[in-house]
Amino acid sequence: MKSIKIPSELKKMNEIFERNGFESFLVGGAVRDEIMGKKASDWDVTTNARPEDVMRIFHKVIPTGIAHGTVTVHLLGHEIEVTTYRAEAGYSDGRHPDSVSFDATLEDDLSRRDFTMNAIAASLADGKLVDPFGGIGDIQAKIIRTVGNARERFLEDGLRPIRAIRFSSQLEFPIEDETFRAISDSDVQEKICSISMERFRDEFVKILSSKKPSIALKRMEDCGILAKFMPELSECRGIEQTDERGFHEFDVLDHNLFACDGAPREKLNVRLAALFHDIGKKDAKREETKEFPKGSGEFVKIVHFHGHDKLSSEKSAEILARLKFPNATIERVSHLIRNHMTFFDGSWSDAAVRRFLVRIRPECVDDLFDLWCADMYGKHCVPVVPGSDAAKRMGLLRDKIREIEESQNALSLKDLKVNGKDLIAAGIPAGKHLGMILGELFQCVLDDPAMNEKERLMELARNLAESRNLANPDSSASE
Repeated sequence: MKSIKIPSELKKMNEIFERNGFESFLVGGAVRDEIMGKKASDWDVTTNARPEDVMRIFHKVIPTGIAHGTVTVHLLGHEIEVTTYRAEAGYSDGRHPDSVSFDATLEDDLSRRDFTMNAIAASLADGKLVDPFGGIGDIQAKIIRTVGNARERFLEDGLRPIRAIRFSSQLEFPIEDETFRAISDSDVQEKICSISMERFRDEFVKILSSKKPSIALKRMEDCGILAKFMPELSECRGIEQTDERGFHEFDVLDHNLFACDGAPREKLNVRLAALFHDIGKKDAKREETKEFPKGSGEFVKIVHFHGHDKLSSEKSAEILARLKFPNATIERVSHLIRNHMTFFDGSWSDAAVRRFLVRIRPECVDDLFDLWCADMYGKHCVPVVPGSDAAKRMGLLRDKIREIEESQNALSLKDLKVNGKDLIAAGIPAGKHLGMILGELFQCVLDDPAMNEKERLMELARNLAESRNLANPDSSASE
């Protein structure tokens, strides 16, 4: 391949550069994607024009990283990041170059990039490719390789090894042997550990959005990164869970990884929940000898993990907090994990389904269904298919939930036909007892939605207050 097609907007940009005596090239992921036959979503441009020149010749320019030669040009409805050719030296903080020089050539600029597949440039004038480090061949061979010495590239920035692993998952490319060995180098590992949790988290999120996160996560395990950033997950390796019942095929770590693969890739919360849903099994594991099948007279080893849902929920919250995830994400993921062992066998009463909805919360129901499917996928890497027993059970539960939602049953205290002010007006004093009575009214309505009428609830509230000797339960006004 000698050239790629350049979008008309970028050709217009090049005309402006050329009119002012400068050259410009498309670089980075956009070039890589075009070579792979994918549509590029973001454009990064490099040029011999200095930042002040770019700001002079284009009408709307934002100095987003001017110290490193980068500005953002707003052109024809696009935000295009433009960086001056630069050479870099020294990376004492493991992230930023100690010095940046703009007296550089295009090849100098490409030589500072991380991987050969990202060190290819395409002229904005005609799309002709410039590939000094064999990136096109590596893309065609489907391999990830650093530009130059791998150890040196990784010691410049501790995030680069994580990016290598992330690309291996997103593109499903193996990492070249020397490049992968360099990730395990002790000095490189130390540099990796020096990166901020926020930078690691951002790469981790991108890994989880790939088709098969297990590819990257297993490579993180192989080179020791998993144990450093998520030791609770790493420690699940070798925790066997197979027994005569045949529920599981894999150990706990592989089950978690494959469950993550089985979760919807566009749902980060569900993928996180699937990845961590069984990490408490290490501490919860118990074995016993039991007659199986019942009445057979044969006694076999049975493995139990009672309470692992609660332990996994707590551990997941600790991991996500350590990785600086937002509190809303931590709460949702730990909530899903805490409830992932809920089992619907088709025999629940309507009241039981209503209680399920209250405990799970209506906004979490779809995520929990997705987590159940991911959990089942992780057992044998077989998806839940229409017509299977699991699909039928979930379909029946969905139908019951739909009926309850359409009936507008009370599913929270705010849905009750009475409130705290009503009870206070009836002479029930404010305080913890009033809250307890409201809770009991709500439980009564969950059992029998017909009870959600003001007169019936007020009568029940007065009876409860009287039984507890609360002040003036028969009063019609507050004291």
